[in-house]
This record gives sequence, structure tokens and C-alpha cells, in this order.
Amino acid sequence: MNLFFLLIYFIIITAVIEIYVVLFRLTGLKLEISRFQVISLMTGTGFTTGESELILGHPIRRKLATFLILFGAFSLAVIISSISNFLSDDLRMNHILFVAGGVLLVFGVLKLACIQKLLSKLFHKKMKQNIELGDLPIRDVFLTEKGDYLLNLHIYKDSSLAFKTINQVIKEHGRLEFVVIFIKRGELKIRRNIYNEEIHEGDQLFLFGEKEVITEYFKDDMNIMEENLKNQHHTSLTRQFS
Repeated sequence: MNLFFLLIYFIIITAVIEIYVVLFRLTGLKLEISRFQVISLMTGTGFTTGESELILGHPIRRKLATFLILFGAFSLAVIISSISNFLSDDLRMNHILFVAGGVLLVFGVLKLACIQKLLSKLFHKKMKQNIELGDLPIRDVFLTEKGDYLLNLHIYKDSSLAFKTINQVIKEHGRLEFVVIFIKRGELKIRRNIYNEEIHEGDQLFLFGEKEVITEYFKDDMNIMEENLKNQHHTSLTRQFS
């Protein structure tokens, strides 16, 4: 009997996981990321990964995550209690079966294409009505299409852009699918006359546009940045263990 109860409760937990995987996916999160983050939230393990920013930076996902955290804590308490009490007499099996049936019914309804389409519209409508643009994660603001690309390009002394302007290096930039959002120079952010601003060693260029265009025209500078960052990381590890 005890094993049967645990089996039913495991089915409930699995159904809740799948329900929230669907809900997270309807907010625009990828399926594989949704499932991992749902399980992480329920169990309290692994949620500190970089992908958790996709949950924390999204207002609707944060609300969904709140329930999962509470449900995970409650589920652990129920499982521990059921094992320690060895299924006491006051725990009625018909109640747990009723709950399991309800959860599975909700999951079945959410799998319907028409319901998913309705919820997706509802989520996006709520985002447009109640959420300020500044509250949204970068992915939801800039990276809305497959070819969109956002690059933080670090400039070094051997970069092709060092001590030059964008206009000097890429004369036809006005016809290309990319823009320079701003140049970061220490604590200063340069937003005016960007394309005629001489770029210094140590500057950071924030570029947005078509990925193929950015990777084609800034390929050498990107390779130099990756090589320098790799060397800096290696030097840091060497100092740490020396």
C-alpha cells in the first residue's frame, strides 16, 4: 500500500513537471532548458546555472517558478512523512487518487494545441500590458529572430579597429545589417557620433545586427579577443595555483 501511494505521488510530481515545462515553453523558453530548470526549481539543485537568468529575468517565469519552489518543498515533506509514518490510517488513498486524476487532467488539457495557442497569446498580451521594456531580459528584447546577434567586442592593441574609427575600417557600414549601440570606455559610455569616434585599446563595442554580417566584418577582431581572453584566463589560473 505504501509503495502504491508513493507511485501515485510520483505520477503527480511527473505530471506537474510536464505541465510547467509546457508553460515555460509557451513563454518562449526552449524545451530542453524548460525541463531542466523546472526540475531544478522543484528539487532546489542546479538552479544556480547561467540558464537560471532566463527565469529570473522574466516576470511571468518568475511567478511560475515561485509555485514550483513551494511545491517542491511540500512534495519533499509529503514523501518523508509518508515513509516515516508508513502510510498511517488517516491518509485516504481515494484522496490522493483524486488529486492525481486532477493533475493528469490539467496536463492533458495543456497538451491541446488550441489551449497552448490561447495561453501563449495571453502571456504575450500580459507582457505587453504590464511589463516595462527595461524589465525584460536581453534575449526577449534583441534576440527575437534566428539571425539576431549581440556582441560585446573587446578591443586590444593588435585589433584592426584600434586607433581607428568605424567609418575608416568599414566604409559601407550604413548599408550593412548591424549597428553599434555604444562604446564603453572605462566607466564612460559613448553614444554620440559613434562611427567617427576613434576607438582606443581597452574599449568595448556593443554591436547588434545580423550574425553573418557581424562575424564576417569583425572576424579578425573577434579572434584576437578570444585569444587574449583565453590567455588572461590561463594566466589567472597559473597565478591561482602557483
